[in-house]
Amino acid sequence: MMSPHRTPDWLLERIALGELPPDELAAARDRLAHEPDGPARLAALEADSRATLEALPPDRVAREVKARAARKLQLVPPHAEAPPSRPSWRFLPALVPVLAAAAVVVLARPGSSPEGQEAPHSPWPGTEAPPGVLEATRSKGLQPRLDVHRQVASRTERLTDGAPAQAGDVVQLSYTAAGRVQGVIVSVDGRGAVTAHLPDQGDTSVPLARSGTHLLPRAYELDDAPGFERFFLITADAPFDREDVMAAARVLAASPDARTAPLALPSGLGQTSFLLEKPSR
Repeated sequence: MMSPHRTPDWLLERIALGELPPDELAAARDRLAHEPDGPARLAALEADSRATLEALPPDRVAREVKARAARKLQLVPPHAEAPPSRPSWRFLPALVPVLAAAAVVVLARPGSSPEGQEAPHSPWPGTEAPPGVLEATRSKGLQPRLDVHRQVASRTERLTDGAPAQAGDVVQLSYTAAGRVQGVIVSVDGRGAVTAHLPDQGDTSVPLARSGTHLLPRAYELDDAPGFERFFLITADAPFDREDVMAAARVLAASPDARTAPLALPSGLGQTSFLLEKPSR
């Protein structure tokens, strides 16, 4: 196991790119500055990034700079961070090793695959978009969608609804708003617990990125709740009361139908869910 006193490589990459929320970035830079080889490692990585950009044609450099700026804007949270309502969740940084690999695929392969097809060896199927924006909205008839990826060693796999999972799995949530402007993401589990993921506090829904598929800023480690984990994306065309969603989730979590039934929500709210089965061993 890597020493907690040495910044891991994946976090070093996020620091170099500035791809952390401002408070987390400041804290990470401060810790790095106090490590024996921290400043030297950061300087070497930044130099390598500059060399990579200098080797690219000017138009590619411009696109990459714009993409990085967009990613930084997406990392500014709408509310201050607070502990989740379910203490057994472990909140982790986004699945950075694979996101960094996705950026390398974009930089290293000037030609992109035809729209809707998978780029060679891309860890995100069907996408050439930068981290934080996994794919472009391809259809005007697209419906809001919730996706879950699981980290496996140095790669991720995109899970299907109903996929098996187990305690200790690290998962990353992403959503496609498909034009809906406000949203909330919550989860319920086989123990009857409810967790708010977006936002994790506050009274109302939050603005959604209206096009493209967007990562939540944190990954999550599944706890030992038995049976299942089920995530819900609630969307609307106007702000709505977050507590209405939380109350509906608490009612559903206490029901024997929590694995399959929809949330009982006020009219005007849309919902989609994603189920992870946790078979008993």
